[in-house]
Amino acid sequence: MTGVPPPIVLASGSPRRREILARLGLRFEVDPPSHEEDLPAPAEDPAAYAGRISAAKAAEVAERRPGALVLAADTVVVLEGDVLGKPADAAEARAMLARLAGREHAVHTAVTVLAPDGSRATGSELTRVRFRGLQSEEIDAYVATGEPLDKAGAYGIQEYGATFVEGVSGCYFNVMGLPVVRLLALLDEVGWAYRVPGRLRAVDPAAAPP
Repeated sequence: MTGVPPPIVLASGSPRRREILARLGLRFEVDPPSHEEDLPAPAEDPAAYAGRISAAKAAEVAERRPGALVLAADTVVVLEGDVLGKPADAAEARAMLARLAGREHAVHTAVTVLAPDGSRATGSELTRVRFRGLQSEEIDAYVATGEPLDKAGAYGIQEYGATFVEGVSGCYFNVMGLPVVRLLALLDEVGWAYRVPGRLRAVDPAAAPP
């Protein structure tokens, strides 16, 4: 491994993930995968499911971007064991939000990092989110904005959906789709340490604890 950081490629079309990486000062390219997200297998653990999808996204993009450091992620919202993905339409978004109202749910985001030398690391983060009670007219008004339609669980915590959130236990950025501290740990695991303001430095193996 040389000391020159490889180009970073974000394997995602998510504007939230782009925003988080930009906040960290990192320079990166965006190359969304064409991977179709299948449904979880029966009894598949939600975190394992998200990890499987994020790994598939990273592998697809890494194949066409040799020499790049590829970052991919997948986020799932889980309520009573049910995985709530992106709603297919407004009616499904309303139904999801009605289920989430007044209750606590789990958000799992899995992140996969693939380095040019073949090193790979995958990890996941869990955050618990509690919604306040919602009136049907509030749900209708929110769905009418179009915001829920491209988001797991039919809401965005950083936008109008913030008005529904009564409490968060865990990483806020995880709910946005990219847990920052988890990402930095995975980068370190594949040999690249993050340093402010937005630099990657090769990890010195000799400096690692025994």
